[in-house]
Amino acid sequence: MRITLRLILALTLTVAVVASLAAYFQAGQERKRQQEDLIRRSRLLSESLQEALEPMLERNAKDKLQRLVERFGNRERLVGIAVYDPQQKQMAVTNSLAASLVAPPPVIADVMADDANHDSFHTAGDKHLYIHASPLHVKDKYAGALILFHDTSFIKTQVAVLWRNTFLRVIVQMVLISLVTLLIVQWSLVGPIAKMAEWMKQLRAGETPSSAPPPKEILFAPIAKEATRFARHLSDAKAAAEEEARLRQTAESLWTPERLREHVRSKLQGKPLFVVSNREPYMHVRRGRKIDCIVPAGGLVTALEPVMRASGGTWISHGAGDADWEVTDSDGRIKVPPEDPQYTLRRVALTKEEETGYYYGFSNEGLWPLCHIAHTRPLFRASDWEQYQSANRKFAQAVMEELRGIEEPCVLIQDYHFALLPRLLKQERPDARIASFWHIPWPNPEAFGICPWQKDLLYGMLGADLIGFHTQFHCNNFLDTVDRTLESRIDWERFGVNKEGHTTLVKPFPISVAFPDAFQDARIEPETPLEDRAALLKELGIKAKYFGVGVERMDYTKGVLERFRGIERFLEKNPRYQGEFVFIQIGAPSRTHIKRYHDFLAEVEEEAERINWKFKAKDYRPIVFLKKHHSHREILPFYKSADVCMVTSLHDGMNLVAKEFVAARNDESGVLILSRFAGASRELRDALIVNPYDAEQLAEAIRFSLEMDPSEKESRMKRMRATVREHNIYRWAGNLIEELTKLQPSDTPTERRRT
Repeated sequence: MRITLRLILALTLTVAVVASLAAYFQAGQERKRQQEDLIRRSRLLSESLQEALEPMLERNAKDKLQRLVERFGNRERLVGIAVYDPQQKQMAVTNSLAASLVAPPPVIADVMADDANHDSFHTAGDKHLYIHASPLHVKDKYAGALILFHDTSFIKTQVAVLWRNTFLRVIVQMVLISLVTLLIVQWSLVGPIAKMAEWMKQLRAGETPSSAPPPKEILFAPIAKEATRFARHLSDAKAAAEEEARLRQTAESLWTPERLREHVRSKLQGKPLFVVSNREPYMHVRRGRKIDCIVPAGGLVTALEPVMRASGGTWISHGAGDADWEVTDSDGRIKVPPEDPQYTLRRVALTKEEETGYYYGFSNEGLWPLCHIAHTRPLFRASDWEQYQSANRKFAQAVMEELRGIEEPCVLIQDYHFALLPRLLKQERPDARIASFWHIPWPNPEAFGICPWQKDLLYGMLGADLIGFHTQFHCNNFLDTVDRTLESRIDWERFGVNKEGHTTLVKPFPISVAFPDAFQDARIEPETPLEDRAALLKELGIKAKYFGVGVERMDYTKGVLERFRGIERFLEKNPRYQGEFVFIQIGAPSRTHIKRYHDFLAEVEEEAERINWKFKAKDYRPIVFLKKHHSHREILPFYKSADVCMVTSLHDGMNLVAKEFVAARNDESGVLILSRFAGASRELRDALIVNPYDAEQLAEAIRFSLEMDPSEKESRMKRMRATVREHNIYRWAGNLIEELTKLQPSDTPTERRRT
C-alpha cells in the first residue's frame, strides 16, 4: 500500500507542478495578449477621434469638443477621455474624470516633446489604468493632446479565472490519477506479483504449478525471464537429484549433466575445459537493423554444446557471423548461451584468403572427400595448404592466450580442420593435456596417401596425447597409416604411437547426443505445445496419411540423391501409397562457395522436381524439399511426428541425426532407416539397416517401416532409446576426459629430456 501511496503522491505532485508551470506561462501569455489587444483598440479609437477633434480645435469649438468627449466616454472599459491644449490646459474632459484629473498627466509632456503616441500602464490604489496619449495637429502643427483612460482590471480578472480553472483541473486530474493508479497497480502489479509468488511457491513446494507461468508484460519481462529460468534450473536440479537417487537405488551408471560437471571438476581440479573447433556454437547475424543469434547446423555443435553447458570453460572457434564482432568484447569473447550464460565463447578472426584456402579449400575440397568414400575427387593446392598452416597457427596463438596462467590445462581439439594444432600447442605448452577428436572417418593408408602433405598432418596430430575416432575400425586405419608413413613405434596392445619419445593413444569414443534433451536450445514453453502432424503438413500445403523426414546439411556424402531414388522406387512398386506418403527433406545449404556443393544442391532440387513431376497429382507431391537453415525448435516437431526418419549416408563417422531422432521419440514410436555406412549403425541395431546404393532395398525398407506392427515399432524404439540413453554425450565427454587426465604431463618429450 505504501508504494501505491508514494506512486499516487509522486504522480499528483508532478501533475500539479506541471499544471502550475503551464498556467504560469499561459497567464503571462494571456495578460500580454489582452494588453496588446487593448493597445490596438485604443489606437484605432484615437485615430478616429483625431479626425473629428482636429477640425474643432482649428475653430476653437469647445462645446462641440465636450459633447464629442462625453459621447465616446461611456464605451466599455473606457474610463474617460481628455483633451489638452499645447499649454497642458484642459479643453474637454468626460465628467467621470473631471474630479480626478486636477493636474495634467505626465504623459502629455512626453507627447508634446516627441510629437508621437505614448502608452503606459498605471496602478493607483485599487485602480488599474491604461493611458494612451496621441498628439493633435492643426495645419501640421502641434495643437494639443488626446488622452484615453482604460480600466485594465478585467485583465487581472481573466488571469484569475484562468488560475482558478487550472486549480479545478488539477483537482479533477488528481482524483482521476489516483483512481487509475489504484486500478493499474492492482491489475498490473499486485495481481501479477501475487500470481508469480504463488507460482514460485508451488515450484518450491515441489508441486506442478496449476497457474500459468509468470506474466509476460513488458514491465515484468526481465523478472519473468529470470523467474522462468530459475524455475527451469530448479526443476532440472530436482529432476537430476531424483534421477541420481533412482540410479543409485537401481545401481545404474547413467551419465547426466550433473555427473559430468562433477566429473570434470574432479578430474580437472576446478580448472576450466578448453574446446577448439572451426564451427562456433552460436552465430550472430544481422537481419535488417536487428541482430539475431542462431545455432549453426551440424552434428559437432549438437554434440558438444551440452558438454560445455555442463562443464563450463571456453570454446574457441572461428567467428563467421556478419555481426559476430559487434557483440564481443575487445578480446573477441562473449558469454553463451545468450539466454543463460554458462561458458565463454572466444572467436578467432580469419581473413577472407585464410577462410577460402584453409576452410573451403584444403579442409573441404581436400580432406573431406579424401576421408569420405563418396566418389568425389579430392583437390589439393599448395596455396590452400599455406592458408591451412596459417589458420592453424592463428588458432594456436588464440588458444595460448586463453591458457595463460593455467597449469596443466586440458584442451579438446575438434576435427580435421586442426590437424596441425596439437603439435603447435604441445611445442609451446608441453604440460598441456591435449586430445584431438576426428569426427569424420579415417580412410585406409592407400587412400590417405593421396594427400601430398600426409606426413605433416600425421606429425601434427601426434602432438596430441589422445586421438579419438568414432569406431575402432577408424582407429585401426589411422594406426596403419602412421605405421606406413612415419618412422615411429606402434603399440598395438595399448593402441598407441610413440614418436620422438612422446606417446599418443588412439581410441574409439562413439559420440552421441544429450538424452532426452538432444536439443537443449529448443526447450518448448509449457504454454506453447508442439504442432501436431496435421498442422505441420497444412503449413506446407500438403495432405498425407504418412510422412517421412530427413534432416541434413546439404552434403554429397549424406546420400540424399540415393534416398530420393529409393523413395521413387518405393512409389513405383507400391502405387497404393501414391497420394498417401510424403517425404519432407530438411536441408541446410552448406559450403555453397565450393562448386561441388553448389552443383550438388542443384542436383538435389532437380531430382526432387523430376520425381514430383512423375507422381504429381492434385494437392500432392511426394517430396517436399525445405532448402533453408532450420533451428532445432523448428526441426523437433518433424522428428516427433514422422512415421519414418531416413539416414542414408554414403560414408559417415557417426551421423547424429539418427540419434537425435531416437532421443526425440519419447512416444516410443516411429522407425529409423539407417545406412550401414554410418557409424551409428554399429550401435542402433534395431534400426532398419540398409545399403543406400541399393534402391530396391531402400524401397522395401520404407514399405516395411510403414506396415510394421506398432508393437514391434515400440520394442525397437525402446531398445534404441535405451542405447542412446546409456551412451549419451555426457558419457562420451566423461570417458574422453577420463582417458586424457590419466595421462601424466611427464609423458611429454620435454619432461623426458629433463629427467
